[in-house]
Amino acid sequence: MSAPPSRSHSASGCQGKEACTDAASSGPKTSDFYQTENIPARFDNPDWFNGSYEKKPVHPMYRTTATEYGSRPPTVHTMPTVFHARTQKFSSHLGTCGMYRDQGLNTSSDKTNF
Repeated sequence: MSAPPSRSHSASGCQGKEACTDAASSGPKTSDFYQTENIPARFDNPDWFNGSYEKKPVHPMYRTTATEYGSRPPTVHTMPTVFHARTQKFSSHLGTCGMYRDQGLNTSSDKTNF
């Protein structure tokens, strides 16, 4: 017996991942299996992640654990159960003021290659 195909958020007609409702999710939710705390909707619905999870041939010498993990689609058991958002205070300040630029005097001599 084969499992029904999972629907991604783009196939369900949602404009954004956060705008999708519970009706748009056809698969299991992370909160149905684990106690979750302050997680975004995209973490609660692992079937919203759409990507190519087919195994591509990899040379054995360059095979890594990250390649192995990335070849599998996310499940409710691999999704985070807690989300701690960070403030954008530092990035906002840089956007306002710009990056630091050293405007000191360069006193070293240029090296010639001849």
